Amino acid sequence: MILFLFLPLALLPIMGVVAAFSISTVQATTTTTGPYDRVGIAIGAGLAIGLSALAAGFAISAAGSAAISALAEKPETFFRSFLIVALAEALAIYGLIMGILLWLKL
Repeated sequence: MILFLFLPLALLPIMGVVAAFSISTVQATTTTTGPYDRVGIAIGAGLAIGLSALAAGFAISAAGSAAISALAEKPETFFRSFLIVALAEALAIYGLIMGILLWLKL
């Protein structure tokens, strides 16, 4: 259990540095000058927000109903249940951030 909690926290800074380096190298070489590039970015931003929100809705409905039923049987599982539902909602926030970043590229 502790491994699943601390392993992502240890890997996040490394992944952030790698993502920042790759984004800086990609931005130096790509340009969005044509009208079709702008349309593609706009469609990508819409898909990033829409699909992540849809997936988060499915995850929250499944995890939320299971969390409520577990909470009814054992009230001490409140924090675990709340954490799982909050992690499912973070998926929509990540999609929103990606959509905003794509939109700012327009």
